Amino acid sequence: MHSHETFGDVIAAQIRRHRARLGMNRHQLAEQCARLGRPDITYAVIVSIETGRSSGDGKQRRRLDVDDWFVLALALATPPLLLLLPLGSEATVPTVPAADPRDPYTVWQWMTGEATPTLDGPIDGRYVPDSQQIAGTGQTWAAAWATAAYPVSLYPELARRRETAHKARLRASLDPSAQTEYVDRLDELAQLVNDMTRANLTVPPLPAELIDAMNRLELLDNPTEPTRGDE
Repeated sequence: MHSHETFGDVIAAQIRRHRARLGMNRHQLAEQCARLGRPDITYAVIVSIETGRSSGDGKQRRRLDVDDWFVLALALATPPLLLLLPLGSEATVPTVPAADPRDPYTVWQWMTGEATPTLDGPIDGRYVPDSQQIAGTGQTWAAAWATAAYPVSLYPELARRRETAHKARLRASLDPSAQTEYVDRLDELAQLVNDMTRANLTVPPLPAELIDAMNRLELLDNPTEPTRGDE
């Protein structure tokens, strides 16, 4: 049964859980936060976050901001999203007040942009994306989400193509017959770099050898993108 009303409740429970996992008391957690540059996350603050107790009049949890959440997660040696979306330890987590709680992995995919939120429903047993139009744009909410989430798929793919091209370069340096494969991998990498450049996205640095090779083959729309980085 879902027992958390807010994400603040989820994070509080997960801070307690991960402290127990590490055998860490609240004083020790406060020391770790101070080491990370947040001496203001004190023992008393952690008590308030975990228990909801304020200075005396009932329950009033100290509100966590994003900076608090990030520091607490690192102090607990825990990926930050797992404090918010505890995969494997909770059946459901909150979403927004107007929608139902959902399983953590579904919301995880929303958080990372891998999937479009399905807040409407259930309709015939299924949740669906918001179909309303955004005022002034004519776009549906789901279409606007897809536009904003576009970079999410590009950066992991860039890392994959960079590694593939790097390995192909090494093979070609040892075996001239592998040169064609190397050019093919460069072409795939350049296509993605060009897509990112056209979308005005920052292209992470790539190895100088790969950039020089793509420029020699005139594969890049903008020869000054991306910047040169380490191998």
